[in-house]
Amino acid sequence: MFDKIPSQLPLTPLLDAIDAPRDLRTLSRDQLPDLARELRAYLLYSVGQTGGHFGAGLGVVELTIALHYCFNTPDDALVWDVGHQTYPHKILTERKSKMASLRQRGGLKGFPARSESPYDFFGVGHSSTSISAALGNAIANDMQNRDQHSVAIIGDGAMTAGMAFEALNHAGHLKSNMLVVLNDNRMSISENVGGLSNYFARIWASRTYNSLREGGKKVLKDMPSAMTLARRTEEHMKGMVSPGTLFEEIGFNYIGPIDGHDIDQLIEYFERIKLLKGPRLLHVATQKGKGFLPAEKDPIGYHALNKIEGQKQPENEPTNPLVVRQKYSDVFGDWLCDLAAQDERVVAITPAMREGSGMVRFSQEFPDRYHDVAIAEQHSVTLAAGLACGGQKPVVAIYSTFLQRAYDQLIHDVAIQNLDVLFAIDRAGLVGEDGPTHAGVYDLSYLRCIPNMVVMAPSNEQEARDLLYTGYCLEGPAAVRYPRGKGPGVKSADARMLPIGKANVLLEGQQVAVLAFGAMVSVAQSVAVDLGYTLVDMRFVKPLDVALIQELASSHQLIVTVEENAVQGGAGSAVNEFLIANDLMAEVSILNLGVPDLLIEQGTQAEMRDECGLTSAGIRESIEERLTRRGAHQASGLSAKYCANVITS
Repeated sequence: MFDKIPSQLPLTPLLDAIDAPRDLRTLSRDQLPDLARELRAYLLYSVGQTGGHFGAGLGVVELTIALHYCFNTPDDALVWDVGHQTYPHKILTERKSKMASLRQRGGLKGFPARSESPYDFFGVGHSSTSISAALGNAIANDMQNRDQHSVAIIGDGAMTAGMAFEALNHAGHLKSNMLVVLNDNRMSISENVGGLSNYFARIWASRTYNSLREGGKKVLKDMPSAMTLARRTEEHMKGMVSPGTLFEEIGFNYIGPIDGHDIDQLIEYFERIKLLKGPRLLHVATQKGKGFLPAEKDPIGYHALNKIEGQKQPENEPTNPLVVRQKYSDVFGDWLCDLAAQDERVVAITPAMREGSGMVRFSQEFPDRYHDVAIAEQHSVTLAAGLACGGQKPVVAIYSTFLQRAYDQLIHDVAIQNLDVLFAIDRAGLVGEDGPTHAGVYDLSYLRCIPNMVVMAPSNEQEARDLLYTGYCLEGPAAVRYPRGKGPGVKSADARMLPIGKANVLLEGQQVAVLAFGAMVSVAQSVAVDLGYTLVDMRFVKPLDVALIQELASSHQLIVTVEENAVQGGAGSAVNEFLIANDLMAEVSILNLGVPDLLIEQGTQAEMRDECGLTSAGIRESIEERLTRRGAHQASGLSAKYCANVITS
């Protein structure tokens, strides 16, 4: 048991001898508990150096060892769900020496990735995908006559999503040979582990029981009433000592729950289950943060960890100690509580992102108006639609990348019915070390094409409060998107409603008009000040301030749009569309700066923005280079570093 993160590289003689799972399988079973202790120590040390998710990984150390010990990986496919739990898997699969680069530029990814290792059968960043992918592989095994195992390891809340149950239902129908390992790390499950439940779990995993089970089916297949009675008797017996009745009804052979920290027991069950056919589910009980006392006591708080050494100072970090920068999630949380105290119609919804979205205080002060629906993004949006139909004013707090999963509900259930639902979209833009799976760089593109939707992007803390309140007061759906991290340091006061579709001209200049959206306003400001350009905080992506754009097109040589969103279909595209539709392209050149048509790999937010040219230096260079070729009307017009992220005319 550890009570602090090791500051020195721990001694790990067994782990040092393991490069790949084939080395692991040369160890005796008696050595595996010692290996688990070494692996846990090395995991704590390495994550302490790099930062990252580690609570879930600590909880699956024994499970990971047992899986690679019993299955012939990578030929046997391990399909992980919620990639947070795969750090021990990475360490055991030829990547231990690279753990110091985890989640850093050019280093190991924080999630499984097919491009990184043959042991990563399926890439994952979001949850609840493993059973579908493992089933697909099981079907492929059957079609190609491969005698290989397909294993889905799902947990950390992922079973709450509808997609997981859709896959379970399909697998039960097909009767494909696959194993689902349900990693249940809820504390309460420990009461069900041991004694009677372990005894029955061993029976259900035995070849004798399963031979009798299948033989009985053959004998009773022509006796429907007897078959029904036998099946119901088995289900009721299992239901008395385990939660497996649901899985049996779907068509799975349910086994468990068993202790997920007992390596001998895990190996015993895996070896038995490997001999069985059809869809099987092994219910494993683990403790999130196992072996690290602070994480065991506070598994939510220790879901992830910042690296121990000092952090690099972010770009644009103010040096004035009097400037207080507040996280946008905290701005949202404070605003929401203030609003709820004044309006009893407010209902807040989040899909398992209470802490990340800044809703802890609201959940405590207004528990009757707070709904954490777990990892169920689709349900969260339609729940909000139903609340709106019932006369409430729902606010859905959701990460940009997770809202993508509920796009159909956003259109069909909210927009088509023009319902009063406010979406507070956190983590918009480039989020940093979690990489492309968590990047919120598509929301402006996929939101602005939806009728009835108002889309806003605040540039500072006060505007975040103002635009959230504006969206709340509107009739119909509205979205406010804001980045991960802190604002520029504008002290926020009471929220006020802003005029819809009205931009804010911050600087009046000559020649070039910079139309900046959201977080890019503060980045572009120094460029506009130094070069004497017009700077506009656009505030609204939809509807645009078209009157202002038309005025600027007639008085400037170049309009530059800057957004932390994909260039394709983003805010800049909306400006282009207006200029084209109104025959204004002959009057002014246009330059769109944003995220290029690439998947930007992990790194710090500053590194990712630098790659995209979304820094003050990058914006300045792009504009100056564009001006030197004004009137050339070429398809691309930047240096190689920035050529992919602009549209020029």
